[in-house]
Parts: sequence; structure tokens; C-alpha cells
Amino acid sequence: MEQQDNLIIEQKIVSVLKTVYDPEIPVNVWDLGLIYKLDIDEQKNLEILMTLTAPNCPMADALVEEVQETVSRIDDLNQVNVKLTFDPPWFQDLMTEEAKLELGFL
Repeated sequence: MEQQDNLIIEQKIVSVLKTVYDPEIPVNVWDLGLIYKLDIDEQKNLEILMTLTAPNCPMADALVEEVQETVSRIDDLNQVNVKLTFDPPWFQDLMTEEAKLELGFL
């Protein structure tokens, strides 16, 4: 049952992440491929591993904070921790088909 619960929570997380948009690109962080990993432990604490489209993004802190605050509103979770990484670096192939279409890459 725990695995099924986590799947339901993950669906909620993805749904919420699709409401957070990169301030410089009109696509959400999930479809841009900025979220590398979602890790939920037994206590329903979540760790999000994410990146940015560029390491020198001037909106980095604000975007990480928005992801943290938005996902923290999910009742099923206890703590949410967002970690920023640039390894591996983000590249366009990480985007969903919808994002590529939206940005004219298809």
C-alpha cells in the first residue's frame, strides 16, 4: 500500500510542479525537465533534486523557493527539501514533447 500511496503523492507533486513556471520561459518546471528526482521517504518527507536551464540564472533563488513553497502545500507531505544541482547540466532533450512544441522546437 505504501508504494501505491507514494504513487498518488507523486502524481499530486507533478501536478503542482506543472503550475510553477520558469520566469524567463513560458513553460512549467516539470515539462522543461528541470526536476531530476523526487524522493519520498517513509515519513512522507520529500527531497526534490532540480536544475536550472543555466547555472547563472538570475532567478535561481526565487525559482527554487517557489518550487519549495508550492510543493509544501500538499497535505500528504511533511517536509519538502529542494536541492539544486548542475550535474548533469540541463539540455533541451530533457523537455517533454509539449514543451518542445510550445517553444517551437518541433
